Amino acid sequence: MAKIKKIAVLTSGGDSPGMNAAIRAVVRKGLHENLKVMGVLRGYEGLINNDFIPMSSKSVGNIIQRGGTILKTARSERFLTPEGRSIAYENLLKNKCDALVVIGGDGTFKGARIFSEEHNLPIVGIPGTIDNDLYGTDMTIGFDTALNTVIQAVDKIRDTAASHERIFFVEVMGRDAGFIALRSGIACGAEAVLVPEVQTDLKELHNHLTNCMSKKKTSSIILVAEGDDAGGAFSIKSEMEKFGGEFDMKVTVLGHIQRGGSPTAYDRYIATKLGVAAVESLLDDQRSIMVGMLHRTVVNVPFNQTIKHHKNIDQELLNMVDILNT
Repeated sequence: MAKIKKIAVLTSGGDSPGMNAAIRAVVRKGLHENLKVMGVLRGYEGLINNDFIPMSSKSVGNIIQRGGTILKTARSERFLTPEGRSIAYENLLKNKCDALVVIGGDGTFKGARIFSEEHNLPIVGIPGTIDNDLYGTDMTIGFDTALNTVIQAVDKIRDTAASHERIFFVEVMGRDAGFIALRSGIACGAEAVLVPEVQTDLKELHNHLTNCMSKKKTSSIILVAEGDDAGGAFSIKSEMEKFGGEFDMKVTVLGHIQRGGSPTAYDRYIATKLGVAAVESLLDDQRSIMVGMLHRTVVNVPFNQTIKHHKNIDQELLNMVDILNT
């Protein structure tokens, strides 16, 4: 393999708190290793549009605490085609970039794997998504911050739920995975957690709420992942109303506030650690891999594995929710 002298870095897919910390680590580690570093604006679309900018130590100053991504992000339909990827590769060559670091989730890594194979390009991925649904890493960048955002919101909702003796269905992000709903539900003491991985028994949920009332519990919080099979918080509330009962029910959808905000200390830490590890992996002749964290240790996971395998939800945690609300 030819010696790497210049690398490019981009963020792709949904933004997540901590992406800027990862960019900062990639740039400064690269510069420390006497590499030149280019930033690519707006992800894979930026590769095709030749939106490259030189990165210096100063250009990543004062960003570690900022949410979002200074490199912006965008979806790219053109990158899904061989023609689009060929243009992207030609632009990397024009900018004399020998390798690429991509920060994103499952879709980002699928694109990176194909791109790497087609053009024999060294690519290392950093897991950046609030969903924490990537196989091969215990935590993804942004997950911890999203959890804290949900918990802070639910704590406030619980105050008004208790004051008015209401049941609140709080919908959180998680179209295909319930990791946010489950972890935040445990942390905020939710009376029930509904996730896409487990079929929702609405009659059983109604019985559970009725049982709570019989124990003089006058308010409840139900965490609902947006991809729950029962159709989301509004649909579940409507179904609950059909069963009858003296429930005063409300719905709150937290939406995109879960993606924003200053990253927590933990997200800044893992973003920095993985950003440094990504550059080290490239210099160690690694390619087509994701750098992840397993048992607090950095690991290299081939894109093929993290894309092919499904990260399962923790059944013990689901059981814990039931135990704590009996």
